[in-house]
Amino acid sequence: MSIRVVVADDQDLVRTGLVLILGAQPGIEVVGEAADGLAALDLATRLRPDVLLVDIRMPGLDGVEVTRRLAGPGVPSPMAVVVITTFDLDEYVLGALRAGARGFLLKDAGPELLVQAVHAAADGDALIAPNVTRRLLATFADQSPSIPIQPIDPLTEREEQVLALVARGRTNAEIATTLFVGLSTVKTHVASLMTKLAARNRVEIAMWAYATRRVRAD
Repeated sequence: MSIRVVVADDQDLVRTGLVLILGAQPGIEVVGEAADGLAALDLATRLRPDVLLVDIRMPGLDGVEVTRRLAGPGVPSPMAVVVITTFDLDEYVLGALRAGARGFLLKDAGPELLVQAVHAAADGDALIAPNVTRRLLATFADQSPSIPIQPIDPLTEREEQVLALVARGRTNAEIATTLFVGLSTVKTHVASLMTKLAARNRVEIAMWAYATRRVRAD
């Protein structure tokens, strides 16, 4: 079954390029396009795509607000949102991740990384542009106003290992290879981490790892 994607970007040329790249990929189907935030919110609500690819700066509603309404705290069935932008600015990235985005990419990331981000989001993984991941999450930890909640049930040794790799931006497949375990085992550990940490997605797992200083930026 194909991954159903809605693409939202107010620049016609950029949006057309994204649609062409994704539409040419086997296993991905672009089911809708939007040129502003309100249209993106409406389309995503009606079509319920597997992944929403949304620009962070758009008229009507910006990408952060669209993400918050579709994937933010309190949303019953959060959508997989990947935010794209021209601007590598911490406030944009932090805003998107706090709003519930599962991925963050710069528009010059290239087709391969774009496709990886869509697949990762659809699979419940998270992909953030490698050049911003560690700096970004470390910044989030420094700016976090509250002490991170500690799990009632302590993490196991294996969960700590998985936690560190998730925080480093590794996918489930990469974690399985690193730890010499099966993919299903990794998914079980990630699910357990989400439950123990009350995290909605892998990005929030990574944020918790940096906020508790279990992982530090290099």
